[in-house]
Amino acid sequence: WEDCQAFLKKLCQMEGVPDGTYRLLTEAQWEYACRAGTTTAFCYGNDLDSSMANFNGPYPYGAGRKGVYRGTTLRVGSFRPNGWGLYDMHGNVSEWCQDWYGAYPSGSVTDPFGPASGDYRVLRGGCYHDVATKCRSANRGGVAPVHRDSSWGFRLSRTTPSYPSR
Repeated sequence: WEDCQAFLKKLCQMEGVPDGTYRLLTEAQWEYACRAGTTTAFCYGNDLDSSMANFNGPYPYGAGRKGVYRGTTLRVGSFRPNGWGLYDMHGNVSEWCQDWYGAYPSGSVTDPFGPASGDYRVLRGGCYHDVATKCRSANRGGVAPVHRDSSWGFRLSRTTPSYPSR
């Protein structure tokens, strides 16, 4: 997570835009993007097999068939995108989110932010060595932000900067 922050800061510097123009998605934004308007376990429905995403294929979900375990990441776009054109929301690499990991708020909320502090940052999406259940749209994990792993990555968001009127 800390490496991601350094990358995002450098990207802003290279493009000459204000810090924070590029950032990680919040956990709520990540899940919203992953689901792409669906309410099922995956953006494709309630089943997942290795023809649909890169995960530990012998351990599918729902009516998914047992498949191959590739044991490594694959090129982005190796599988069909979700309904909004986003690739690899399930499997391939777990993605860091901006939020600290914590309990969900009680009651209904819209676009919530995680806790203000904590010991772990959120990872979403599951990765190539996870079983399919870890790749569900709602599955979440938390890891200390100083840790690194070759099965973790990130998806960035670009905000529209507000420039002074001329």
